[in-house]
Amino acid sequence: MIRVNENYQKLKASYLFADIAKRVAAWQTANPAHKLIRMGIGDVTEPLPPACVAAFHAGVDEMAARETFKGYGPEQGYAFLRELIAQHDFKARGAHVEADEIFVSDSSKCDVGNIQELFANDIRVAIPDPVYPVYVDSNVMAGRTGASTDNRYDGLVYLESTRANGYVPALPTQPVDLIYLCFPNNPTGATATHEQLKAWVDYARANKALIVFDAAYVAFLRDPKLPQSIYEIPGARECAIEFRSFSKNAGFTGTRCAFIVVPKELKVWDNAGGEHSVHALWNRRHTTKFNGVSYPVQKAAAAVYTPEGQAQVKALTDFYLENARLVRTAFETRGLHCVGGVNAPYIWVNVGRDSWEFFDLLLNQAGVVCTPGAGFGRCGQGYVRFSAFNSRANVEEALARVVKLL
Repeated sequence: MIRVNENYQKLKASYLFADIAKRVAAWQTANPAHKLIRMGIGDVTEPLPPACVAAFHAGVDEMAARETFKGYGPEQGYAFLRELIAQHDFKARGAHVEADEIFVSDSSKCDVGNIQELFANDIRVAIPDPVYPVYVDSNVMAGRTGASTDNRYDGLVYLESTRANGYVPALPTQPVDLIYLCFPNNPTGATATHEQLKAWVDYARANKALIVFDAAYVAFLRDPKLPQSIYEIPGARECAIEFRSFSKNAGFTGTRCAFIVVPKELKVWDNAGGEHSVHALWNRRHTTKFNGVSYPVQKAAAAVYTPEGQAQVKALTDFYLENARLVRTAFETRGLHCVGGVNAPYIWVNVGRDSWEFFDLLLNQAGVVCTPGAGFGRCGQGYVRFSAFNSRANVEEALARVVKLL
């Protein structure tokens, strides 16, 4: 008899976005003639940058000739892409990252969900609230929590992100081992300063903790004073893993390419106190369970770093940031407190009522989909998240409907 992993039984009945999808499907069935506008889930809408499209075609053409055909590539990613990432995303900003510390993958979501496999099940995990659900659910599946009670899992340390602390959580008051941070933040759109990240790095080093730093939305930062990588903070190489993606900056949500940085200084310990390299552990895991991102996709991702690609990515992210500005302005002019939408593509709106109630109001009376903040954690109650990833026409029409309703 094959027994089930009973940790899956602890998961809440529905993944947030699956619950949203069910409600939306029911509305569409009941209203087949009405246009639905999705302003919730963060999927991009605009085409790939032309430089990436040209490189993609070139990569496919190479696969059509015996002389240039590529079979299995290196699981860690082709050197040409890893070297470009190291130079442009890190070294150019004074952050020490070497090409062989970069692992190319098909998704930051997968990387963030998989990284916890390297660590013991009895570690203490600190989770922001509100939070991207994958951080929580992957640790539940691994058996690091008890049951869910009042929208929180027993055994996790929750780091509350509220208006009072600017949506940047305070350091934990108890020792923790694994810390999840995301800036620019999903779902709130909040950002963190050098000083704020330094406090976390100092805490992690003092407590032999490890920071999982999700920087998927870094391309939307426009304030030059804000850090673009945790490795801009002294000491971060000893305590942090960083995750990035081409999905939101270059529109690769349907093309799939991302990467994780694992510095060689990063250590974990066994029960006897012996040190182990996280870089070596992740390389072993990565080469065992992953066969690499396709060559044409990596060629397309490399085009992001050409002068043309850089200009096109900037224009693309500027487009979404203008959408974000329109959304934030629409709510702020009606007296609702907002955060995000300036250096991030998400707008976190305090709607002053139950999150799911407001979600249903917009869906049923305006045909507009947002994301209820309560789905991201207890501190998200009373908020909703709007995404800037949409066409300008859809954003303007959605806001006209919402403003009329409010």
